[in-house]
Amino acid sequence: MTQPYDKISPEMRARYLAASPYNLVRVILGGREASDYVQAAAHFNDWIRDGILAQDAVPGFYAYEQEFEVPDTGERARRMGFIGIGKIEDYASQIVFRHEQTLAGPKKDRLELLRHARAHFGHIFMLYAEPERAIDRLLEASAQGAPVMNVVDEYSARHRLWAVTDAPAIARVQALMADKKLLIADGHHRYETALAYRNENPGDAAAEFVMMTCINMHSPGLKILATHRVLRNVQGFDAEGLVAGARRLASVEALKQEFAKPEPGKVRIGVAVADGISMIERARGAGELDVPVLHTEILAGKLGISEEAVRDESHITYIRGLDAAVKEVRENGAQVAFLLEPTPIEEMARIAFGGGVMPQKSTDFYPKLLSGVTIYKL
Repeated sequence: MTQPYDKISPEMRARYLAASPYNLVRVILGGREASDYVQAAAHFNDWIRDGILAQDAVPGFYAYEQEFEVPDTGERARRMGFIGIGKIEDYASQIVFRHEQTLAGPKKDRLELLRHARAHFGHIFMLYAEPERAIDRLLEASAQGAPVMNVVDEYSARHRLWAVTDAPAIARVQALMADKKLLIADGHHRYETALAYRNENPGDAAAEFVMMTCINMHSPGLKILATHRVLRNVQGFDAEGLVAGARRLASVEALKQEFAKPEPGKVRIGVAVADGISMIERARGAGELDVPVLHTEILAGKLGISEEAVRDESHITYIRGLDAAVKEVRENGAQVAFLLEPTPIEEMARIAFGGGVMPQKSTDFYPKLLSGVTIYKL
């Protein structure tokens, strides 16, 4: 198993390759030449032929539990979702909603892999709203006895899996989900790849579905982290001018303490430059979110960085964790780190269900769903 393909660094890829001849990285991240996709499909089909991968004897959903420590706060959390296949819907149908824009490059790569291997290896992380949490209770009841998978990933998150094959339980989940709208939390590129593949193959019934992990947005273990912005090589960068009028803070710990006391009525953005940490803050307008304010008023307004430059990641790297972002400035030569509070799930849902989209990397759902937990072969 691996982290999602777009979260695998070269170092992680090397480690996965060394870990096992059957690590999924050989299939999902072989390269972008035509021969690489052929080789990826060959690995997949060989593993099926040799019994490394086997189809389960009976159909079912899978209860997927993740237990983890929340970065920055140290809080222990746990959440449960279920894995199944869901019908691919056009956004215009208003059944599946997105909250982020996508890029062409990753979709082209994923589509080539799907055309060659004819399988979905990663999940679409879908959110649904069920305040009563009846599905959560059903999954908890199904997750008894030894799990069929029990693994700890490189971020110390534990992942467990149970098969849900009881016919009444399956029917109950289907009935409870029948009227639900779905919100893509993670996997926009994979979803739109599946959509493109479906449109290419109108006679293929299997191509009308994609593998999803559905998690209740009312689950107490659903955690969104902030994705901080670290900037380098900005021409004419003026650290002093940037933080003029901002409130100075003593340390990263002081910023964490500020963020631990939510103030919904304020936009609060931490700024780390070489000589310290400050907080830019102002009253929040109706419906305003921190990431668009940062991009519009500070990146574009104060630093002259266009949306195109942001999309191309010309100056920006995205970092999880306040300490890691500040370290980039203090030790690794970055000019500035912008430190953000997480976007509330209610705000993300409001924008998505209202037909809006947020800037890329506005949300970071943690932990990620491992690729290879289940595979949907078309």
